[in-house]
Amino acid sequence: MLDVKLIRERTEWVEERLSSRGKGHDLSAFRQLEGEKRALQQETEALQARRNALSRRIGLLKKQPVEANRSQELIAFLENVEEGKTEEELDLEVKTIGPRLKALEERLKGMESEVEAVLSGLPNLPHESVPVGADETANVEMHRWGQPRDFDFPVQAHWDVGTSLGILDFDAGAKLSGARFTVLRGGGARLSRALISLMLDIHTREHGYTEILPPFMVSETTLYGTGQLPKFREELYATQDDLLLIPTAEVPVTNLVRDEIVDASTLPLKYTAWTPCFRREAGAAGQDTRGLIRQHQFDKVELVQITAPEKSYEALEELTGHAENILKRLELPFRRIVLCTGDMGFGAAKTYDLEVWLPAQGRYREISSCSNCESFQARRMKARLRRGEGAKPELLHTLNGSGLAVGRTLVAILENYQQADGSVVIPDALRPYMGGEARIS
Repeated sequence: MLDVKLIRERTEWVEERLSSRGKGHDLSAFRQLEGEKRALQQETEALQARRNALSRRIGLLKKQPVEANRSQELIAFLENVEEGKTEEELDLEVKTIGPRLKALEERLKGMESEVEAVLSGLPNLPHESVPVGADETANVEMHRWGQPRDFDFPVQAHWDVGTSLGILDFDAGAKLSGARFTVLRGGGARLSRALISLMLDIHTREHGYTEILPPFMVSETTLYGTGQLPKFREELYATQDDLLLIPTAEVPVTNLVRDEIVDASTLPLKYTAWTPCFRREAGAAGQDTRGLIRQHQFDKVELVQITAPEKSYEALEELTGHAENILKRLELPFRRIVLCTGDMGFGAAKTYDLEVWLPAQGRYREISSCSNCESFQARRMKARLRRGEGAKPELLHTLNGSGLAVGRTLVAILENYQQADGSVVIPDALRPYMGGEARIS
């Protein structure tokens, strides 16, 4: 959520930054509510002042003796200021102010909720280093790693490779659950498990993350904290118990600091988690209808960092490098791109995407998205840090990234390591997790 004080003080600048994202983000609703709110506040303050003044004057009247003995000065004061109103008239006016004030105060409380609702629908402000653009065509490539392999035989797509080997069963997935679900069998299931273990081991043993195994169902409050609600409700799967299935481990893991004040000396907090992820929305209609690229349920190893504000962009480089390290260990060619303003996610201030080379498609496809959300999520979660005893709490910065999406990594291995005889060579780094096997045949 954006800082309401910043919006009030620099409205035009904030609106300009929002407009760089496109998609009709503006502050017109906020301006209207703020205008109504200011008018209500002014009326409330005027009525409160009037009630207080009347109460003081009624008190003066009650302290005086009968009319004949009142001082001429007091009588002149009352006649001049209150136009000669009696004590009873003043008392009646005070009583009529009370209900009006109560109604105004209730309306003001309601408007606070309305302002928050408007703010909750506004995306994060792009960092100044983010390229401005309307869509993915304006994304900027940062660097590449690895050389795509030259094949001396016709390259097959992963769905053909996996089906021929009997390790991907799309028909069984459709029979059990419908479109965009898949059953992994034998070597496919084992390869997926091996990838998860490899990723978690590298992130915990080499990169310094603490492994978390969170709940896979969370409350609406938890989803609000990381920005999935209220905007993306239709993309979530809900249960009958007012819980929702997580779309990513970012949600429960980042919320570990919700309503907390973290000692600055303990930062950064670095967490990694494997979870299944559940998303009702699975991409644009007609795209990636075959294979594992877009599924309603998929596995992912997530990276989360919680940092002090001045360290968050250093942390973004580190976290993205940790995700890249997995691709390097697996010897999969990839590139890093920085997303433009119009292509970034809702809560991100800056995002790097890692795209792995898929030879059957002849192009790079996203396998990880690493973002700095700055204080956007922390403000929603009331997640703060304290730099020392007696110091005023400050908002934390939160970061997250895929380290990596397991299904897409499996796709990249099947396509990049396929052989002319239909088998798939297992990358060296994965062989200890595959019982020493060197190939899936």
